[in-house]
Amino acid sequence: MDSTPTPSLERCSIARSLEVLGQKWSMLIVREAFWGRTRFAEFRSRLGVAPDVLTDRLGRLVDAGILERRPYRADGEREREEYVLTDAGTALLPVLAAMNAWGDEFRPTGFGSAAVYTDRATGSPVRLAFLDADGVEHDTADVAVVRGPGAASVA
Repeated sequence: MDSTPTPSLERCSIARSLEVLGQKWSMLIVREAFWGRTRFAEFRSRLGVAPDVLTDRLGRLVDAGILERRPYRADGEREREEYVLTDAGTALLPVLAAMNAWGDEFRPTGFGSAAVYTDRATGSPVRLAFLDADGVEHDTADVAVVRGPGAASVA
């Protein structure tokens, strides 16, 4: 049996992120928000998620500061709330792009990518990359993952 202590999950950035984003539908709601959807009915229609589950996930994303509730009123209707990405939500774009690239490569459908990331000004395709402090790009095979200062010590 391995007696190596397990690092505390509360110190792990990935574990903390998954507390918010790891539930089914959460990242798909964020994806839809990037595509301009803001209203409950739009998320529901696009994703086909049960209303109670959607209510729960939207609430969790709001509580985590990823989405913000804003009131709106369509002509002749009661006031409702829409959901808009916050700065924390917008910062998830590289995460979505990485998941999209991984899915395209390792879980292809044969239909091509569902999302293409482009420069807003030129429309030219862009991609994620590892860059060092000098702006030099590094292949994934050349990147090491090392323990950071916030990692729990392992004896």
